[in-house]
Amino acid sequence: MSSLRIALAQFDFPVGAIAANEERILALVAEARDRHRADVIVFPELALSGYPPEDLLQRPGFLSACAASIERIASAVHGIVAVVGWPESAGAVVYNAASVLRDGTIDATYRKRELPNYAVFDERRYFAVDPDGGACTFPVNGVPLGVVICEDLWFPEPLADTVRAGAEMVLVPNASPFERDKHAQRDALLATRAGEAGAAIAYLNVVGGQDALVFDGASVLADGDGRVHPAASAFEDALLVADYDAAARRFVPADWPVERDESRESLAWRAIVRGIRDYCGKNGFRDVWVGLSGGIDSALVLALAVDALGAEHVTAVRLPSRYTSGLSNDLAEEQAAALGVELRTVPIEAPFAGFVHALEAAFDQPAPDGDVTLENLQSRCRGAILMALANRFGGLLLTTGNKSEYAVGYATIYGDMCGGYAPIKDAYKTEVYALARWRNAMAGAPGIPPAVIERAPSAELRENQTDQDSLPPYDVLDAILFRHIEQEQTREEIVAAGFDDATVERVLRLVRISEWKRQQAAPGPKISRRAFGRERRYPITSGWR
Repeated sequence: MSSLRIALAQFDFPVGAIAANEERILALVAEARDRHRADVIVFPELALSGYPPEDLLQRPGFLSACAASIERIASAVHGIVAVVGWPESAGAVVYNAASVLRDGTIDATYRKRELPNYAVFDERRYFAVDPDGGACTFPVNGVPLGVVICEDLWFPEPLADTVRAGAEMVLVPNASPFERDKHAQRDALLATRAGEAGAAIAYLNVVGGQDALVFDGASVLADGDGRVHPAASAFEDALLVADYDAAARRFVPADWPVERDESRESLAWRAIVRGIRDYCGKNGFRDVWVGLSGGIDSALVLALAVDALGAEHVTAVRLPSRYTSGLSNDLAEEQAAALGVELRTVPIEAPFAGFVHALEAAFDQPAPDGDVTLENLQSRCRGAILMALANRFGGLLLTTGNKSEYAVGYATIYGDMCGGYAPIKDAYKTEVYALARWRNAMAGAPGIPPAVIERAPSAELRENQTDQDSLPPYDVLDAILFRHIEQEQTREEIVAAGFDDATVERVLRLVRISEWKRQQAAPGPKISRRAFGRERRYPITSGWR
């Protein structure tokens, strides 16, 4: 029996960047062939167009550009076989395709059979299933290979059909977004499929941030007996190389940096960092701004931004009010110094007093201290100042709200929700604390002052305010929200699990009436099973309770 060397291009292929993606594909083909002596190189799902291209797929010019590009790539492939994902237009329909390129031509094309249409996926809006399409197999060095695409692997038939057609090793290009706890599920699936079919599987996943999605790479090899090898490093661009022993149907990694920390906090941290870095880089932002309050949320966002972009590209701004404690100011200064970040201070007392004065005639009577109108005015003063700084000096404002706050509307629209990217909008408050502790432990020195983690959370919009004046304790709140959002449990199911009836009713009502805010929120990286945004789409106006 023969053997062969495969290369997996675990790289970022940005959406819409056809020319840049073509250039990267050709460079990696040459590197795999000339440096690594690979026999075949595999690229991720829709590598040429980037994933997901969304309504770009409804533009004929975009599809034509993809078609011309795949022809150019094919003409340049010699001395190696390349499998490239791209959107194939065929008359009135478009296919999610992967083409086998060999000797200057397109040798074969596989069309994805299972089109996901749930969570963040809308593939049935754009792609068709080929009624005449079937298995795609092709020999390389005498070894019969096959290809299926991403979702196809989650159903037994596509892989089984490919093996029945003769494939002994199956290549699986993916564009599978990161979410917590997904790695174990993926590894179990690979073990099951490889064991069922008796075929080895090379699972390649794309890497990089695309708006609210972050792709983790973490590509995996599975031998024909179902043994799953350690995953490649997550969130890292790499040309992965492995040798395949056809007689044993086993892989031997040759150049394969292994993922060494699959803990929840490590993966979530790196997902958010990659999300910030790619969102900024792909949209032309070198610098970011963070309103630094001395509280846990802004402290976490500041540390994430520094890890993503470097301290020299991050500016923190204190925006003290009459209610800001000295401790808050001191902690903000302490953290900025620890991380090497420039810290500016812009008090909001003058603009806040100006708004109050301007509104006196419009109000029937002066708003009392503690009135929500005055609280929101302070937050909106901060939002306006931060946006003005970003406008004046350039850069992207990062907003600092977490998932718990967005869930129940404990955030001010046009105030602390101002910003172009929301790094922790998919992290519950209890997860925010866990990430802060993890970051300090991994860094060896507290980039987030311990006092920030230990103090009671407060918006500091009135005297002696704490979050728990308005909300249940965060461990209770987050447990209810997790059951309602992630697990989609009903009120009755949550109460039956031991939670107070009135508290559950109140929390679920807050979630329901805050949808209008969430639909105006900035995008942020998805790290959970049910992120707000494209993955969880509820109507603002609804009679359902």
